[in-house]
Amino acid sequence: MCRALLYLGKPVLLDNLLFQPDSALVRQSYMPKMLHMLNLAGFGMRAWDPATPDPERPYSYYSQSLPVFDRNLKGLAEKIRAGCVLAHVRGVAYSTRVEISLQNVHPFHFAGVPLVLAHNGDLARFAEMKPLLARHVKPEFAAQVHGTTDSEWVYALVVSQLPDPHRRPTREELTGAIRDALAIVREARAQLGIAVSSSLNLFVADGHQLAAVRYCFDFGCYATEDAARLHEANLAYLSLWYTLGRDYALHGDEWKMTGGIEQADSVLIASEPLTRDTAAWVEVPEYAMLHAEILNGRPAVSMHYLD
Repeated sequence: MCRALLYLGKPVLLDNLLFQPDSALVRQSYMPKMLHMLNLAGFGMRAWDPATPDPERPYSYYSQSLPVFDRNLKGLAEKIRAGCVLAHVRGVAYSTRVEISLQNVHPFHFAGVPLVLAHNGDLARFAEMKPLLARHVKPEFAAQVHGTTDSEWVYALVVSQLPDPHRRPTREELTGAIRDALAIVREARAQLGIAVSSSLNLFVADGHQLAAVRYCFDFGCYATEDAARLHEANLAYLSLWYTLGRDYALHGDEWKMTGGIEQADSVLIASEPLTRDTAAWVEVPEYAMLHAEILNGRPAVSMHYLD
């Protein structure tokens, strides 16, 4: 399975998210504390800096190499501060049929669309589902799908449900589009008689707001004749955590935010807590979507429960 993080708030050095903490995103790729699977299929990131000349256009970085050995990424991370970040380390099942390429590295971002998306999980029998999902994808976005992943089609499906994909959506429009996309996938699975556990943790950002989804279709259904071949990702609901605070940095010998919810100006969401001290981290409930935006200098966080 993959690893991802979202950050929104006061600009923070990317190094403090990707490399430095005890369980920083890059460290999770080779030394995870939850869901022990190595992530060896590439790294991608979009990061928005409000101080740049074009703040609505994010930094973009994609590589199919291992991020722990990526000197270019490390060098940039030590220099760039961003107020909104979506970063993703791709993990795939070990198979000669899996395509390792830049086109399949998350997050996905179509031309002229503010929204970007990354995915942790997989859709069982996706090849059979694709024709059913394609009916609900606008042709301009279907034409921009260049990779082979189910994740990119999920992105195309979400943006196609927005009233106007080319402008930044409201909270209601974004959460509604995600709900509609989940319903379309659910209906396609029902038509094909698919009843196998399929995780769909989503990470979404547009520079001003975040959405994180912790979801799994038919959790607990493991269709296999050989228990030894049961993928370990299906043995536990894929994790998703968040924390609120201010001044995210190294305080003493602990990476953390300070001030608690009462003084928060930032929100951080990740597949697993980035810090050794996990007391300030809260697990996103199963079948839930967390939405966050900054209002009057404070993170406004809402939880939306899903069918």
